[in-house]
Amino acid sequence: MTFYSCFDLQGKVIARCQTVQDIEVLKRMGRPIAEVREMRNEEAVVCSLTSSPSDFNMDY
Repeated sequence: MTFYSCFDLQGKVIARCQTVQDIEVLKRMGRPIAEVREMRNEEAVVCSLTSSPSDFNMDY
């Protein structure tokens, strides 16, 4: 499973998403996503063990 981290212009993580469609929804909602990076396997494992990455996205 692939997870993505979304960053703002200052390089801060503003969202973690499981699909590209989630990223597009955040962009349409006006989130200032400047960069999207695929998470490394060890980062993605933490997301899948703790909960859905959408739990990090307070706008959902």
